[in-house]
Amino acid sequence: MIWYPYTLQYESDRPLKIVRAEKEFLYDEDGNSYIDAISSWWVSIHGHNHPKIIQAMKDQLDRLDHVLLAGFTHDPAEDLARELLHVTEGLFHRVLYSDNGSTAVEIMIKLAYQYFQNCGESNRNIFLKWNVSYHGDTIGTMSVGGDSLFNRVFSGLLFPTQEFPSPNCSFCPVGKKPGSCKTECVDEIETFFEKNPKRVAGIVIEPLILGSGGMIFYKEEVLQRLERISEKYGALLLVDEVFTGFGRTGSFFAYQRAKIKPDLIAMAKGLSGGAAPIAVTLASKKIHSAFERPEPEKAFYHGHTMTGNPVACAAALVSTKLMFVESRLEQVASLEKKLKVGLRKIQEEFPKRIRDLRVMGAVGVLELEVGKESGYTYPGNKILKKKFLEKGVLLRPLGNVVYLTPPYVISDSSLEKIFRAIRETLVEIYSGN
Repeated sequence: MIWYPYTLQYESDRPLKIVRAEKEFLYDEDGNSYIDAISSWWVSIHGHNHPKIIQAMKDQLDRLDHVLLAGFTHDPAEDLARELLHVTEGLFHRVLYSDNGSTAVEIMIKLAYQYFQNCGESNRNIFLKWNVSYHGDTIGTMSVGGDSLFNRVFSGLLFPTQEFPSPNCSFCPVGKKPGSCKTECVDEIETFFEKNPKRVAGIVIEPLILGSGGMIFYKEEVLQRLERISEKYGALLLVDEVFTGFGRTGSFFAYQRAKIKPDLIAMAKGLSGGAAPIAVTLASKKIHSAFERPEPEKAFYHGHTMTGNPVACAAALVSTKLMFVESRLEQVASLEKKLKVGLRKIQEEFPKRIRDLRVMGAVGVLELEVGKESGYTYPGNKILKKKFLEKGVLLRPLGNVVYLTPPYVISDSSLEKIFRAIRETLVEIYSGN
């Protein structure tokens, strides 16, 4: 009946039916509980069904369920836009609403392209990307993502881009050690700019963590150097904070941690705390000024039916304010320490089986050593997921990368249960080997 996402259609396993959720817990139709250790694809940062978010949505439904945002406006959209411009510290000038992370990034791409068209620089039509990056599943976002199982079949539909090796501070693509690194992984990008000084429209990046590509971490200096290069050659910096935004890396936004100033930024996932589908793209004054023209062809013709839905905006406004009211960044700092301690103990028990341990903010990663089978299609992935679920924990490893992105409010007892489930699963898999 339902065509489930990222699911082989020949599989006969019945999907687990969830009937309710609260805090970090999911409950199935048989009354079993599961710890949502990945915040249901990284969205439920405050835990499930936060009462203040739910109440805001109910109150908004009593007033206004929906109205188109073309030629009309409403308080929830205006209030949320004002709050987002505030938390981004005046760096941006306009907020464009959409429905999900893919659309938010798609809007960034289109804005960057049309910006140069409006400015009379039509030769600037090349976007730079990293080879294991992921930005969404629409045609545009697949084009600026790395080649992968997700988009390979659609290669004939994608527009040309320029791809470069992704930074990776655990396994450096240019063989540097942490102490000797001078961001040599960016050298190829700078060389491309030198040879094509007026061709690049923008660099599309996931800041600090490449999420779906394998939870790959890299240092802030990489972003800072990319910013300098883009400024020098007049290109735009497009930052995809769909995953990293709203505290996930330890700062409100990852770009703030790196102290850079993007031209465009995309947000989704944690924006509503997982309560409603909503996304935003924020544009700087420089970008917006290129569209402040009287000619019809200079306008940005892009919109979605549910753009700026009042109920979703109400949820997102409360969710954003909860970051301050309930001290989420302090909770993330504490969670980071607990993830380091708990995962370190597991690594010490399986030193030959765990290739790498890395933690940043509310992201904890154990990369398993599986030899040539590593990657998203790692055959042991399905076994891992099944064993975790049997132990009451929802984890969806990215191939051989077991990662945790729990709600920031997760209890210590739930964290310990997650660590125990990982340890017991590794014992079961590797016993006798």
